[in-house]
Amino acid sequence: MSNELIIDASGSEVVIALVSDKRLVELNREKTNTQFAVGDIYLGRVRKVMAGLNAAFVDVGYEKDAFLHYFDLGPQVLSLNKFVRQTIQGKQKHAALAYFKPEPDISKDGKIGDVLQSDQSVLIQVAKEPISTKGPRITSELSIAGRYIVLIPFADKVSVSQKIKSSEERDRLKRLIQSIKPKNFGVIVRTVAEGKGVADLDADMNDLVNKWNTCFQELTKAKPPYRVLGELNRTSAILRDMLNASFSAIHINDERMHEEIKEFLQTIAPDKEKILKLHKGPTPIFEATGVEKQIKALFGKTITMKSGAYLIIEHTEALHVIDVNSGNRSKLHSDQESNALDVNLEAAVEVARQLRLRDMGGIIVVDFIDMHSPVNRKTLYNKLRDEMKTDRAKHTILPPSKFGLIQITRERVRPETNVDTAEKCPTCGGTGEIQASVLIVDQIENNLRYILKEQNEPMVTLCVHPYLEAYLTKGWFWNSQKAKWKKKFGRPVNVRAVSSYHFLEYHFLNKNDDEIKM
Repeated sequence: MSNELIIDASGSEVVIALVSDKRLVELNREKTNTQFAVGDIYLGRVRKVMAGLNAAFVDVGYEKDAFLHYFDLGPQVLSLNKFVRQTIQGKQKHAALAYFKPEPDISKDGKIGDVLQSDQSVLIQVAKEPISTKGPRITSELSIAGRYIVLIPFADKVSVSQKIKSSEERDRLKRLIQSIKPKNFGVIVRTVAEGKGVADLDADMNDLVNKWNTCFQELTKAKPPYRVLGELNRTSAILRDMLNASFSAIHINDERMHEEIKEFLQTIAPDKEKILKLHKGPTPIFEATGVEKQIKALFGKTITMKSGAYLIIEHTEALHVIDVNSGNRSKLHSDQESNALDVNLEAAVEVARQLRLRDMGGIIVVDFIDMHSPVNRKTLYNKLRDEMKTDRAKHTILPPSKFGLIQITRERVRPETNVDTAEKCPTCGGTGEIQASVLIVDQIENNLRYILKEQNEPMVTLCVHPYLEAYLTKGWFWNSQKAKWKKKFGRPVNVRAVSSYHFLEYHFLNKNDDEIKM
């Protein structure tokens, strides 16, 4: 399996596409000014303690208060609260916990009022980003994730990922971590640590301890609400969590971010630095790598599969529903049961892909084509489980019901990725009224006159749909519209085709490929 990461950094948004064997499997959108990302640590202030809910609402600076349930406090919350209180008062002089006296763990069935009071300052971590009308979901069981390990303040125990099956390797890793971890810090050893030596683990440990030191320094001067430690951006987090030998290339179209990722790779995987590639050229990066076409095909209500079968994906407030249809699929078998099994197995692959691609969370109900054979239903269930093994989000899959429904619950920590694949009418722009299309060249020319004569731009690139590009550039060189503009304005005008544009859409770029706002 070959994995590629393709990063489109433009303006205020970074779009990250993960491509596996040339198939788009993940699409992440990240605003460059993102706040309340999963993993961010904030100093918040308790607004209200709700005894009936056994929870508290905490002000972390978002328009809606964050929700903190008793079960999300963590066993060592009293130690954390004591550390925060002493740090703010100036009594805690060091970030290290070697000489810190921990408090007893809280009871599993205790009351929120015994731990938190209104107007109390509390250190929390974002567990779920704000979704729809809800504020962030938070926890006070802090964890700082690295490439090989996760550091947990106040826990003082070591656990190893269950995906590492070898008991000898588990024991080796546990002994290594016990020998290098600071006192009163717990550690979770991640799956990628399998086979790694003490030097790699120690470097990761030191990096995480430094982050905790940064958190402490920020806490000494913080006034709630305040972010004391930010999680890595989405790009770096994906690289940290997923980068392995199967990655063959990382493409990016922004020089500044290219340097940032290069430095990050030198830290976590120096041998992978050579796969980082800077995309240059007039063609947008998603179009050049084939991602743009896949996005258009894979988002929307109807998803067509190779055999002619298709999925219908609907969303409600409570759950997501996916309906499997055989469509105009050619019949390879004479009996309905075999055909139903073939369609369902193909649909299982696409369902797993869609859940990961759209980052759909909560309850998902999939209505597969009815099958009467228990063996076939078991085969379908196993196929779906196998396909979802690569999904990093926590999920649970129930066996098919007697109605052919499979219910899935999937961890929901971010808003669902949604791409509007329907395009506006190229002539009316969605208004129902059109202007004379014969005037489009005159409109472009008027804008060019203003840019080249009034703003005195030395070089302009006109980006248009391929049909319009052909109209402006094709023909005898001295007789094309592009040549006429050069003669009229005394400067060449580059014309670039962009297939993702509407027919009459156009934009102007300066010499640095930044858009000129009109």
